Amino acid sequence: MEDEKKEVPNAMKIIFGAFMVLIYLGMGILMLINFFDWQWAWARYGLGLLFIVYGFWRGYREYKKR
Repeated sequence: MEDEKKEVPNAMKIIFGAFMVLIYLGMGILMLINFFDWQWAWARYGLGLLFIVYGFWRGYREYKKR
């Protein structure tokens, strides 16, 4: 009984972690292609690259945990 309780939260953590990785990578790509129509190119490229790098870092941490 106790093992079943531990599996469900772990599965939800994996799903949430993967979802957040996709969110960060998607936001980074959307920033780079100027989806939000920002006027300042330096901020757009900076944030886009930051989101993508953090998305990969978060994905790496999720992979190493499992």
